This record gives sequence, C-alpha cells and structure tokens, in this order.
Amino acid sequence: MDLTSIKLQLLEEHYLLCTINRPKALNALNKSVFNELEYIFSTYLAQHPEIYGVIITGAGDKAFVAGADITEFSTLSSDQASALSRRGQIIFQSIEDSSIPVIAAVEGFALGGGCELAMACHMRIASTQAKFGQPEVNLGLIPGYGGTQRLKLLVGKAKAMELLLTADMIDGETATALGLANHFVQAGETVETSLGILKKIAKKGPNAVSGCIECVNTPYGNEAYLKEAAMFGKGMVSDESKEGVSAFLEKRKANFRA
Repeated sequence: MDLTSIKLQLLEEHYLLCTINRPKALNALNKSVFNELEYIFSTYLAQHPEIYGVIITGAGDKAFVAGADITEFSTLSSDQASALSRRGQIIFQSIEDSSIPVIAAVEGFALGGGCELAMACHMRIASTQAKFGQPEVNLGLIPGYGGTQRLKLLVGKAKAMELLLTADMIDGETATALGLANHFVQAGETVETSLGILKKIAKKGPNAVSGCIECVNTPYGNEAYLKEAAMFGKGMVSDESKEGVSAFLEKRKANFRA
C-alpha cells in the first residue's frame, strides 16, 4: 500500500516510527489517515516480525493530531456518522490490541480524535508543548472513537466527566499528574523517550509482554482473572520462561530473542 498521510521510519532496525504527516491540517484525522492506520496495524506489522515496538507521533511541532477533519463531517447522515464512528473505534482498538507495545509521542495538540488516538496507544509521552482535550461538545457532538470510555479508565470517572463536559484543554504536566500521560518531558524529547522505553521492553520476554497487554486490556472481572491464570500456566512451560528462569539462576541476562 502506498502511504500518503503517514510516514514510516525504522529506528535502530526494530522500532517503527509512524508520523501522521498532514502538518498543514495540524495532522487532522481523515479517511486517508484511518485507511493507513488500519493497514499498518492489520497487515504491515504482521509482515514485519522484526519490529519490536511502535511510536506514533505527528509531523511538525504544532500538533500530534489536532482532531478529526471536520470538512468530512458536514454531509453525513446519522447512519453514516455512526458507521464512521464504529470504523474509527475498530481501527483504534486494533492499536490497543497490538501484541507489541505502541507509544504515543505527543508534541502539541492532541485534541478530539487525536486525544482518542493517543489514548488507544499503550502509553503516552507528553512534552511541555502538549495539549490534551476532548472538545467535541463545542460542536454539539460527543467523542466517537472511544474517548468516553478510555478517558474514564485513565483519569477516573469524575475527572473524565469534567473534561468531556467542559471541553477544557490540559497541558502535558497536568495530563501526567492525572495519569493520562506516562511521562512529561521537554519539547522535542518525546520520540527519544518513547524509544528508550521500547528498547527496555524489548529485553523482556516478547510473549510475556504480549500476554501482559492482552490481560490488561481485558475488562476487569472473573474473565480477566481466568485469562491471566491460563496465560500464566501456558507461559510457565514455554521456552521463553525456561530461558528466563535459567538466566536468573545462572546470574546472567536472559536472551529472549536469540
């Protein structure tokens, strides 16, 4: 697939940098961006097992993603809008369900669909220039790509309600304090920080990492506990676990990717 709205770059052979590349539109989400995200997370990564982790960021220093492309909304019927919302939810879910870690490197605005994209990633790194928000009520709308659900999981129901209903923007420092972002760094350092985290994770057991992602993504309840127990049992007899235990007993670093 020829990518026109997302630029891909391989960092240190094993880490994929995905840059939403529409800087003149503040990297707003449109059909092209969604199509390319769908391709990357449904097809491209499966074809490239040498990739250990993904970083998503936006081109330029003004925006991660400043929202959805409103120009595509004006002629939609109710059914068409619902279908658009559902497709976006499914694509963002494929990011959240990725078996390798995905980190959002947020410089500038992450608003509306941009905030929802960042929240679909497993972690978020916010710079001093970052601004997060769900301003959809200003348009007489609600978030459509999972924002009402993921925001409350990250910051709690009461704070999510306030941010959704007031449409207030928060900076990177506040987002980190609330738990929306994992780290608060200087402008221009989000990709470097994200890469450092991915390199640390890459030294761990890859099946264990993907298992943690799957279990954390399972809604809290008995099903989640049963899944954790089953995956723990499966891992116990795996070659990966044998290497990890042997390395621990032999006082050496485990080599999971030999």
